[in-house]
Amino acid sequence: MFPADDELEITVARTAELLRAEGVPVRLIDCREEDEHAFCRIEGAELIPLSRFAELAHSRLLPEPEDAEPVVVYCHHGMRSLSATQFLRQKGRRRVWSMRGGIDAWSSEIDPEVRRY
Repeated sequence: MFPADDELEITVARTAELLRAEGVPVRLIDCREEDEHAFCRIEGAELIPLSRFAELAHSRLLPEPEDAEPVVVYCHHGMRSLSATQFLRQKGRRRVWSMRGGIDAWSSEIDPEVRRY
C-alpha cells in the first residue's frame, strides 16, 4: 500500500487512499509556514514548518520508534517536502515520503474544496 522504502515520493491519489483506509496509520505533516497552513490545509495534518523542521523534528519525529506510523510530508508544490523527507531519511527515518505536487495537486486532483494559491 505504501511506496517502497527507497522511493522518496508518494502520489496525492495514493496519499488519499491511505488516509481513507481503515486501520492504516499514517501521519500527515504539513511543512509549509504558519500563514500558508492558516490559508488552507489537508484535514488532520500536523504543522511542522520547514523553517523550524530540524529543531522540531528531533522532538516530534525522531528517533523513529519501531512502531512508528509511516509519514507523508507535504508543502505547496512538493519541493520543501522533498527536502524534509530527505532530512528525515538521513536521520534514519525509513518510512517517510514527500507528497508529489503538494497541496496544489491535492486541490486539483483530490479535494477542490481546498483553496489554491
